[in-house]
Amino acid sequence: MNRRLTVACLTAVLALAAPAAQAQISSRAYAPENLSQLSSSDRSRVISQEYADQSNGRRIPDDQLRFYLAQVNSGWGFSRIKQDIATSLRGSGNGGGWNGGGGNNGTVRCESQDNRERVCNTGWRSARLSRQISGTTCVEGRNWGSRNGTVWVSGGCRAEFVEGRGNGGWGGGNGSGGTIRCESQDNRERTCNTGWRNATLVRQISGSACVEGQTWGARNGSVWVNRGCRGEFAEARGNSGGGWGGGDSNYSVTCSSNNNRQQTCAWDARQGRPALIQQLSGTACVEGRSWGYSNGSLWVNGGCRARFGVR
Repeated sequence: MNRRLTVACLTAVLALAAPAAQAQISSRAYAPENLSQLSSSDRSRVISQEYADQSNGRRIPDDQLRFYLAQVNSGWGFSRIKQDIATSLRGSGNGGGWNGGGGNNGTVRCESQDNRERVCNTGWRSARLSRQISGTTCVEGRNWGSRNGTVWVSGGCRAEFVEGRGNGGWGGGNGSGGTIRCESQDNRERTCNTGWRNATLVRQISGSACVEGQTWGARNGSVWVNRGCRGEFAEARGNSGGGWGGGDSNYSVTCSSNNNRQQTCAWDARQGRPALIQQLSGTACVEGRSWGYSNGSLWVNGGCRARFGVR
């Protein structure tokens, strides 16, 4: 009698649990490869659920979710996002760096979770930031740096890094690839000799926005910076003052995100992929997060307003 009662109870429990288990499996399994078919809220839900499934219930960081939503607009499929989540979680568990984008482009992603410092092995003598993926601005020397074959990040900085070359181009000297770093310390103006007629900002390394004509500019064979702008600059070629050489150096498109809304702007595909040549907004324009290029169109969001040209 007791045995029959035990079997009956077990059968009842399994019957009650089956629908819930089936629903969980269904919720995990369903998501189209092309997430752009979904509404914005459904994209967020699907990506958040995938992160929770892979991390045993952890909530996806807001900036990482924004990053993936931006990548959907850039053409990432759901399978790539799932793989990126897996790689991110695997990397955060071992304290080391990991090769972003599948590990075939010589990059290492290093992420500061919960504002904690993290050290990622690289094997490089020095490193440079190639893509910021956090909402927190990554500023070299403040919340990231390289030392002894590693990259360290802190304060919420999450980014991808590549091997640094040369001496880094500190103020007034030529750096790798013909770049010069010029820095405004304590909000004071500084002038760095370049010998160039015109210059273009190739990398902002300060938390303060570098906006041409407001916090930086080129004059008389030099670059000037002020109000906390710290950046790396290169010689500008062509008649536009911001062209990169190659293609039509006079071709440019200004695209603006008003009220932090996403805006799509037409781009001539014959010019190749666009490059940011002049940031016009106080909000930082970061490729993959607040601007990108997909399906023959430029897009900006989060308040980014900038002029884009050809390399």
